[in-house]
Formats: sequence, structure tokens, C-alpha cells
Amino acid sequence: MAISPTPTAAALLLTSFLFLLAPYATPISSDPIVSELSALQSQAPTGVIHLTDSLLRRILSLPSPRPFYSLIFFDAHQLHSKPELSLPTLKSEFSLVSSSFQFNNPNERSQLFFFDIEFQESQASFALFGVNSLPHIRLIPPTASDMKRDSIQMDASDFSRLADSMAEFIESRTGLSVGPINRPPIVSRKQIMFLLAIVLIWTPFFVKKLIAGNTILHEKHVWMAGAVIVYFFSVSGTMFNIIRKMPIFMVDRQDPSKLVFFYQGSGMQLGAEGFAVGFLYTIVGLLLAFVTHVLVRVRNRTVQRLFMIFAMFVSFWAVKKVVFLDNWKTGYGIHGYWPSSWQ
Repeated sequence: MAISPTPTAAALLLTSFLFLLAPYATPISSDPIVSELSALQSQAPTGVIHLTDSLLRRILSLPSPRPFYSLIFFDAHQLHSKPELSLPTLKSEFSLVSSSFQFNNPNERSQLFFFDIEFQESQASFALFGVNSLPHIRLIPPTASDMKRDSIQMDASDFSRLADSMAEFIESRTGLSVGPINRPPIVSRKQIMFLLAIVLIWTPFFVKKLIAGNTILHEKHVWMAGAVIVYFFSVSGTMFNIIRKMPIFMVDRQDPSKLVFFYQGSGMQLGAEGFAVGFLYTIVGLLLAFVTHVLVRVRNRTVQRLFMIFAMFVSFWAVKKVVFLDNWKTGYGIHGYWPSSWQ
């Protein structure tokens, strides 16, 4: 004879069944949007998903905590022509971080999604985050509910080293490792082969002139100018500006009508700062070269002494300006050492 379950036993069985299914009920509402974002991520060449107001609303409507982080690059096409903002460069570096993250972390792609959003298409989203100036990158944690309060904005210093700084920001805020930045080669293989062919064709003519002593390498003035240029590049950080594509100046965030040539803070250096320091150090180097190679041949002692005093005064002034700029940027004081017997 079969035993028919009582109403109490049936209720207990139903409750137990629902309890067992509870852990699987939470991601049901988020799985479709995650699958859709993963598909959009795979379709994008660099993995950056184009964000719209409607897609953002769907993402934010997911129950907290959401199963992923969101990193958004705020863009405005009408501002791409302003070189001081460097929006195209920053957007390219942002895409580079996205592609590197996907390449280095194939099993963690769904934990961090990269988005870009355009001002003309999604002004409501800009207002939701309170974005009123560019460049602007913001990270949305899984538990964020108020976008102005809970989302994390990248500081201006986080743009200093472009993709590397962005990767460090992601790793410090999310705990996810971006991995090495996979930059495309500067020169393609076809370009290398073309340059190699030109070198091979030109080599016999160069060797002939070299043996005859009739090349630009035999001109002492060329070597002198080259030495000054190399010196300037060395002390001004010009190669850093070229490699990192640092702007010469930037627009003041508080007053867009003003330009900032010197940025206070050790995390970022504008091109104008490096040129100013390089110019001052180059003056000191040229004065030193003139004193040690030209002034020593002057027979007039009065002229020697006057120019020596002038060179020492200018050199002291230039080095003092460099030290002052370093103190202002870093906040660290540099002072001269005086022997205790002098005090």
C-alpha cells in the first residue's frame, strides 16, 4: 500500500526543492546580458564595446553585485581636433589595454568589460555620471548603485604613461591582472625588407665616398651639432614625450580658456616642462664647453674673468630654476650642503 504524503510533508519537500535551486536562480537574470556582452566583445576588433544609453540601463538594472566590472571611456568626436586633449591617442591606448587583457586572460574576459561611449549619442549617460570634461575614464564596480558616488574615476596622473598607467589602475582597483601590453610593431616586416633593400643598394656608393673622405661624417660641425642635439634630448626627456605621446600642454580643467604648461605632481610631465629643463641644462652645457675649449685660448685676462663670472652666474641661475621646478612638482625640498664649520 502506497504511503500518501501529508500536506506538511509535501510542503517540506517543495521548500527543500526550491532551496536547492536557489543558488542557481540568481544568475538567470544576468546570464543573457553577460552572453550578449561577451558576443559584442568578440565581434569588436579590440574588445571595446560601444555603449549606448539603453545598453547602460540594462547593465545597471542587473541585481547587485553584478558578475563583472565595467570600464568606460567617455569620448566626444567633436573634440578629437583639439591636440591638448589627446582623445584619439588615449582612445587608442584604451583599446590596446582591452585587447591585451583579452589576449593575456582568455578565461577572465567576462569579469571585465571595456566600453566606449560618445557624447552626441548618449548625453543622458554623461549626465548620469556627472561627466563635464574630457578625457574621462570611469570604472563601475559590481556593487555600484549610484554612478556619481560609487564609480571610480581615473585621475589625470593615471594618463601619464598611457596604456601602462591604465593597466596599473585596473589592477589596483579590481585585482585583475592585465598582463603585458601587446603593442604592435612600429615597423612592419615589409617596411623592414624595403629599407634593407635600399641600404644594400646604397652601401657601395657610401663605401666609395667614405674611403675618399667625402661624407657628412667627416664634417666637424655636423658632429658638434649632433652632440648638442643628443645632449638636449638626454636632459629634456624628449624621447619620453615621443614614445608616450605626451602633449606639450593641456587645458586647465577649472578654466578651459587657460592652458597648463607645468603640471604640479610627480606622476605626470608635460612636454613643455621637459623642453624648459632641457633648454636650461643645454645653456649650462654650452657655457661649460665654451669656457673649457674657447675661453682658455683668449689672451686677455680681463675678458676671461668677466666671461667666467657671467658663465658662473647664468649656470647658477639655470640650475636654481631646475631645482625650484623639481621642488614645486614633487614637494621634496633640495637644499645645499654646508660644512658644519661654516655654520
